[in-house]
Order: sequence, then C-alpha cells, then structure tokens
Amino acid sequence: MLSRASTTVAAAVVLAGTLAPLAHAAGGGSGVCKRATVYVQVCALDGGDTGGSHGSGGSDDGKGRPAGASSAGDSDAPKCTYEKVTPQPPPDNLAMRDGKKQGGKGAVYRVYCPDTGRFGVVWIPDGKTPAAPTIDPEVVARRAVDAMKLVGPKVASPRAAGKYVIGMPMWMWVDQTPTTYGPNTATATAGGVTVTATAKVSMVSWAMGDGTAPVICHGPGTKYQASFGKASSPDCGHVYDTVSRTADGGRFHGKATATWKVDWQVAGGAGGTGQFTEVRETAFTVDVREVQVLN
Repeated sequence: MLSRASTTVAAAVVLAGTLAPLAHAAGGGSGVCKRATVYVQVCALDGGDTGGSHGSGGSDDGKGRPAGASSAGDSDAPKCTYEKVTPQPPPDNLAMRDGKKQGGKGAVYRVYCPDTGRFGVVWIPDGKTPAAPTIDPEVVARRAVDAMKLVGPKVASPRAAGKYVIGMPMWMWVDQTPTTYGPNTATATAGGVTVTATAKVSMVSWAMGDGTAPVICHGPGTKYQASFGKASSPDCGHVYDTVSRTADGGRFHGKATATWKVDWQVAGGAGGTGQFTEVRETAFTVDVREVQVLN
C-alpha cells in the first residue's frame, strides 16, 4: 500500500522495465513520469478512490485496502499488499493484455512487498483474492539460495604454499564447483508460493593485499601451464612490484570476492521473475620475494 501522508501527496513508484507500466495514476494523477529510461516511473496520488466501484475484480474492505490485504499494524499482516489500480490501465498495457488472455474478467492490481521494497502490477481474475500469494516471491527465492549453501571462491592460484617473484606475471584462477562458482539451482516454497532460483558467479574481485586497486575478473580465470612461460594471463592476472617481507607474517593478505547473480522465477508464471546478487569472500596469502641471483 502507498503511505498516506495526505490526500494530495504524490508517491513515485518505480517499476522494473520487465513489469507492465501503468499508463494512469490512481486518483487521476499525472501518469508516467518524465525521464524514465530503463525503469518506468509511475506517479500515483495516495488517497484516491480505491473502492470496488471502478473496474472489476475483488472487493474493498472500506479502509482503502483491497480484499485480503492487511494494514501495517495488523499482527497477521501479509508480506505483500495488493491495491486495485483506479482507473484501470488502457487495453495496450501488458497486464491488461494478460487479463484479456484470461478472459478479461478481472482487474489490474498494484503489488507492494515491504520486506524487499519491490513494486509490481498483476492481473487478478474475478473471484480470486488479491492477497494470494501473501509472501514476496523474492523472499522465497532468497530461502532457495540459502539452501544452496554458497561459499567464497575456491582459490587455486595464488597458492598458499607458493613462492612468487616481483615483476613476474601472476595468473589467478578459481576452481568451479556448484557451491563456489555455480551454476547452482534450488527451489523453495513458502506461503503457497514456489520459486526456483539459479545462481552463478558473474565476477570475482581480487584484492591483492599490496595496496593496488582490485583486479576485476569476469570469469574464473585461466589456469597457468608451463608452456606459457613469462606471458601474462589473458583474463585475470597481476604483477607484484613489492616484496611481502614487511607485511604481516611476511605475506600479503588478499581477498577474492565473488558476486553471485541470482535469477528466480515463480512456478507456473504467477508472480513473474526477478534478479538479485549475493556476495561471498575467500581470504588468501601470497609470499612475494626478490629474484635470487647467484654469482
């Protein structure tokens, strides 16, 4: 539900480009805001008539809430609230098109999930309660990710037992497993909502411990082979120009940080899809020395 500061205060609702944009604002607002690019901004006036006299589908409880939705003060408040869009969007709106495929008897509702701050719109047929599902599907997706037990990158190089030389190219790479790199898929169900999530590392940021800027690698890195000689890594490398003997324990202390991209989808298509990121870290140390020359 939109906050009720006054009957004339405009609330900006940001919808992802994959969601159906609303062409009209509740209460006769100004419609689509300016400067919308990848996202569609919709202006809505809180305090407009949200009763059941406009459009079809669902009923109002007399307090500006759609049937089945609860106020923030209710002890049994659902994770998502649903508010019927008044007036309804034009026929070319994506949600309205979806409704037409379902027979055209129903209405478009604005969905707000306060736990994650997500907004959306959905077509709900007549006779079905707008409050189902009562949990934000992204919350369910995060539960699926928890079940994956994702951890930090499995650093293969630099090796903890290795000894490295200043001025020589270092090749960094990680071993790929379902829990350290992906892809990893899991399904979770809660509040009548079933969501399947797939996670995979999109990049690894390497903090090398020598004070230089992190090395960003958009992949696991390339494994070094002796035949490569003194060549630099084609996709994930670093060159130390300082020895590590003055560092704590005589070693540089680095960190490999993996960013996991998670794509999720509600089973059956109801509730749509979404995406978020997770971060996992792994610490490593590097022993960097000077070249020893024998006379």
